[in-house]
Amino acid sequence: MSAGSSSAGRVPVLTTFMNMANQKTTLDEWSVKDLEDGSSINVTVLGCTELGNQSLPGIQVIYMGNIINYEPLIAERWAYQAAKAGVEEYLLEDKSWMVHDDQFVKTYLVAGEPLKAKVEVKTRSSKVITKEYELPFAV
Repeated sequence: MSAGSSSAGRVPVLTTFMNMANQKTTLDEWSVKDLEDGSSINVTVLGCTELGNQSLPGIQVIYMGNIINYEPLIAERWAYQAAKAGVEEYLLEDKSWMVHDDQFVKTYLVAGEPLKAKVEVKTRSSKVITKEYELPFAV
């Protein structure tokens, strides 16, 4: 090939990375039924081997089509905001569903050692059901 010709005859070199894909494990699945209309709010909690920009272990909380990733970078920010607000349980307002007073899903970061994810679910006919999950990292 001459210096001015195109590289049409070259074969591209592909680099293969032997990284292990994110492995998800179901940690918990639960449901809170609403006897008013027979509906339920379902919550699934997954343990993940790789979350966030650093691909570190964390957990996902899934409810009503929402996925909340508890991974080290965002948890560090939430822990800072909790300390700044002077609270141990930091309500993740933008990650929660709080349209009604009598039915909601609230998600929190619980500061301290160990860090925890907390989920509160209430339907019109139930009491508040609360579950906490230890996070697999510290900030």
